[in-house]
Amino acid sequence: MNFKNILQLEEDRILVEQLRLTLGNMGSSVIPMFLTVVLVYWALSGSSHSAFLMPWCAAAILSNLNLYRHARRHLARGIPHAETHRRVWTLMFLHGMDGLIWGALTWITLDTANLASNILVFSIIAGIMGGTLSSESIVLPIFVSFAVAQMSAIALKLWSLGDPAYHALGVAGFFYLAALLGQAVNNYRAARTFIELRFKNEELLDQLRVKTELAETAQREAEQANAAKSKFLAAASHDLRQPIHAQGLFLEVLSRTEQTPQQKSLLASARAASEASSEMLNTLLDFSRIEAGVIEPQLQSFRLQPLLNKIENDLAPQADAKNLVYRSRETQLAVRSDPVLVELILRNLISNAIRYTERGGVLVACRRRGRQAVLEVWDTGIGIAPENQQEVFREFHQLGNPERDRQKGLGLGLAIADGLVRALGHSLTLDSAPQRGSVFRLTLPIDTAIENAQAAMTKSWTRLLFARILVIDDDESVRQGMCHLLRDWGCECEMAESIEEGLALAKVQIPELVISDYRLREQRTGVEAIAALRAQMGEALPALLITGDTAPERLREAQASGIPLLHKPVSPSQLYRKLVELLQ
Repeated sequence: MNFKNILQLEEDRILVEQLRLTLGNMGSSVIPMFLTVVLVYWALSGSSHSAFLMPWCAAAILSNLNLYRHARRHLARGIPHAETHRRVWTLMFLHGMDGLIWGALTWITLDTANLASNILVFSIIAGIMGGTLSSESIVLPIFVSFAVAQMSAIALKLWSLGDPAYHALGVAGFFYLAALLGQAVNNYRAARTFIELRFKNEELLDQLRVKTELAETAQREAEQANAAKSKFLAAASHDLRQPIHAQGLFLEVLSRTEQTPQQKSLLASARAASEASSEMLNTLLDFSRIEAGVIEPQLQSFRLQPLLNKIENDLAPQADAKNLVYRSRETQLAVRSDPVLVELILRNLISNAIRYTERGGVLVACRRRGRQAVLEVWDTGIGIAPENQQEVFREFHQLGNPERDRQKGLGLGLAIADGLVRALGHSLTLDSAPQRGSVFRLTLPIDTAIENAQAAMTKSWTRLLFARILVIDDDESVRQGMCHLLRDWGCECEMAESIEEGLALAKVQIPELVISDYRLREQRTGVEAIAALRAQMGEALPALLITGDTAPERLREAQASGIPLLHKPVSPSQLYRKLVELLQ
């Protein structure tokens, strides 16, 4: 379709709307026109031409009713584009005949009526023409046909009277017609502009509706993809945690045996590899917990310096291995937040800084700004371009790691930090320039009321426990590793693969504590196992859940149970501290 045809279609579309508005206006003129005809008949019926007045009244009423019937019929049928011009010509003819009928009123009354009647006739005719202007000038030719026909009939009558005064009145009538035609042109243009704007608005609304639907579809697809991703990560994480958890237990038991120097070296390497795997899985767990919305900050007052010292002791060796300078400035500030979550945020920020810095160093500092403490992590690394500074907070997004080198992490560190900051209600900002380094700023509220800093106490886990413990897990290697470790700690350990087996063992030897995996066979859970045991032996029975599941809905279910929960792979020291806490 060429450009000319497109323009013609647009013109036809506008003309259809003009006709629709014009036809719609005709219904409002039926009753006023009928009352006007009745008024004319009542006022002029006593003149000498009253015999012609009745037929004129009938003609005027029939013409008006015919226009109304024509309008209703075509509005009901619709106006096809192919018939628009024919409809215009039909309406021009009908309105032209109507104009002649109203102009004929002067032929009936003008030369015989008195002055008052003549004034009435001209007033009515002027009013009819003005009313038609407002309703019919939307399609300009229709109004022109009515006005010219009416004024022509009047002018001929005035000219036929032979009186110069009537001739002047006829000339004035044409001036009036010219003024009305000028106003009609303005009305026509305004109506056309209104119609064009309405069409454009409708097109914009259609485009917006389409874009909204596309955006909603894209959002649904993204949500589905995100849910599928979370489900896959949870399943993969769970399946990987099982053997790694068992491996850590066996390695701990193995470390307590007699070994040659070579075996000790191999064991140290194996434990390092196991800890690296655990670290990656714990990163996935942190991300899953944020997505699940199960992180509940435990706000308290604490001093920052002990936390910074602890992180420096842990992470400085990584910087030393890359010949980087790691420094943290001393601070006396105390803040109110969750120290565990703040530590996790800082660890992710500092680890990320070390990972992406090849020369120079990393500086951790704290500044006071009013009632806020601003923790800053500076580095002299590769930097981040402005267009990428929001992207780096997305999960699995890494700059400069297209080969997905596992030594550069999983791309979750900043996503986790950002999620934790939002959970705490704090703020995290980034300033960076390519090849010049970056600075991340974490803002925390200062707690000025803190008086005594208490150092975190690390419980010793060297004493024996001497407790009867029931372990329920459907994985044979996990059960074996767990029982070996518990027996090394002086515990009596019974192993069960299912809830029924655990209940049977508990009848023979009442346990002092139950350790259960969360996900058991046949779609059953450790929550069910513990509930069944407590129903058999009392609600006071201490219990611990251990899970490798990171699916958001599973995490929420486990948290809702109120039973203490550890995530695989569990370090022996962490397990020991939790057992001591529960047994006490």
